[in-house]
This record gives sequence, C-alpha cells and structure tokens, in this order.
Amino acid sequence: MRVAVFSAKAYDREILESLGATRGHELVFIEESLNARTAVLAAGFPAVCVFVNDQLDATTLRAIAAGGTRFIALRCTGYNGVDLKTAAELGIRAARVAAYSPFSVAEFAVGLVLALNRKIHRAYNRTRDGNFSLEGLMGFDLRGRTVGIIGTGKIGLIFAQIMHGFGCQLLGYDHRINPQFTALGAAQYVELPELFENADIISLHCPLTPETRHLINADTIDQMKRGVMLINTSRGGLIDTEAVIDALKGKIIGALGLDVYEQEADLFFEDLSNEIIQDDVFERLVTFPNVIVTGHQAFFTEDALRDIAETTLDNLDDFEQGQPCPNEITQPLVSA
Repeated sequence: MRVAVFSAKAYDREILESLGATRGHELVFIEESLNARTAVLAAGFPAVCVFVNDQLDATTLRAIAAGGTRFIALRCTGYNGVDLKTAAELGIRAARVAAYSPFSVAEFAVGLVLALNRKIHRAYNRTRDGNFSLEGLMGFDLRGRTVGIIGTGKIGLIFAQIMHGFGCQLLGYDHRINPQFTALGAAQYVELPELFENADIISLHCPLTPETRHLINADTIDQMKRGVMLINTSRGGLIDTEAVIDALKGKIIGALGLDVYEQEADLFFEDLSNEIIQDDVFERLVTFPNVIVTGHQAFFTEDALRDIAETTLDNLDDFEQGQPCPNEITQPLVSA
C-alpha cells in the first residue's frame, strides 16, 4: 500500500524504513506537515501517516478523501487534531499509537524538575562563560516535598514512582482510580483544589479535551501555593500561557518546565534559529530565568521511536488486510 508520511524527519525515515523493509508498504516521506494547504500532496495515497501537530480538520479531511485517502495512521497517542465526526462521514478510518515507552516522557518530566530546582540550565551557561559563582543557584531537597500529579495513567504513574523514590509525598487527581498509584506508600487521591493548595510541584499527565483545556488558568493558579513548580509534558492546551506569564511575573509560579506549548504547531520540530519568531507570547515566556522550554522532545528516545514505528506499521497492515485494528480510534478523547 502507498502511504504518504507527513512531517517526516530523518529519524522517522530511518526507523520506518528499517522496520518496514519486510512489510511491503511503499512509504513516501514528505517533510511538510499535513493541513488544508498541503492536502493536495496526499492525492493518490490510500493512507497517510501523520504526527502530533498535523491538522486534520474538516477541510483537510475532505481534501484527502477526494484524493482517495481512506486511512490515517497517527504516529502519536493524542488525536485531538483529528475531526473524527467528519472522518466518519467521509468513510476515513484512523488509528493511533495507543501506548509507547511511558518511561520516556515520565523520565523527561523528572529531568525538568531536577534542572529547574537546581538551576542546572543557568549553571551550564555560567560555567561556559567562566562564571563559577553560586549566587542565585540555590534549590531545595526533593525529599519530603509534596508533588501533585494530574493524570495517573501509565506516564503519570511512572512519574509518581520516580518521585516516590526521592521521598516525596504524592497527591493524585484522575477520574479513574489507579490502584498502582494508591499502592505507593506516600500517595493519595484528592480533589483538584486540595492538590493545588498543597503541592510544591505540579506535573500534568492528562489528555487535552474540552474539559481539560486551560486546566491551568488564572483561577486555578490563584489556588496554588506561592512559588509552586509547574511541569507540562502532556499537551500545550492544558495551560493558559498568558495566565502563566502573569503568575511568573507575580512570583506565584516559581519555576516552569514545558515540553509542549499551546501554539507549538507553528514552531516545534523546525529549525527557526535564523528566523524572527512572530509569537510574542512565546518570546516573552522564554525570557524568564526560571523557565525551561523544550521542543516536544520528551518522547524522543530510541525505545519510544521503535515502539511508535512498530505500532504504526501494524496499524497499516491491519487496514490493508481488512483486519480489525485494536488501535482504531472510534470515540472522541475523554477527560483524564
């Protein structure tokens, strides 16, 4: 089957070609992301393979359907960028990577906590300039601190287990109770107001839905402990960025680690080092010394990429062979 692989980077091509050599699919790699403007590139392909920031809205879906596309293989877990109602009306099926190495994202979130707490990013830049002063680099012991975890699925659970290993007290919030979370000696489920009030560190591990959009906003920030550290490796839309900037200026949020950003589709995964970035909100965000922003790289490990590629190819096989696909998307995202 001919497959148009959009948002394809060198690493995507390398691993998909390596693992897909015996699958028989003709993979055509396209650097551009899939959206209404680039949908014409999918003409003649029964399937498209897309990534997290590709925009499969109604306009794009109608365009690729007119070109013969009947299957969307997502190389990611989240699918809030796909208009499922329109896809169903057009007879287009979609499948995702329901799970890949959860350790990749959980470990990266912990890395952000450590870097922000001990000011590693600032120390790195100082020493390169020959500045070995310790002024402004003081952190705190993680042991005994309270960590709030919003979303205790696979990734949130592993994050909790690691922070438990540091000796932290754990507060969890999720619509679904995970017995593995409560089995941790220092873990308990609470309602969001209690989590916001007591957590020294808050880490987000929930999907983006209409209910969770801007979960972190001016009102919820007002409930937080002054100086709280906020980590988001999940979805950019969980955070109202302008409200967070105000909270950074007011020193309510003491440290912020982001691997995702609400308007990242126009920025992330591209080299813009020679460009003038037009997003004023993002540019203000990265001026703070207590903020670390990375370009959606938490998933980016050899183990995770292999998991993603293998599942994506399995989904393509199932569609081509007319078999039931266990990763087919049939329902909109539900809240955490």
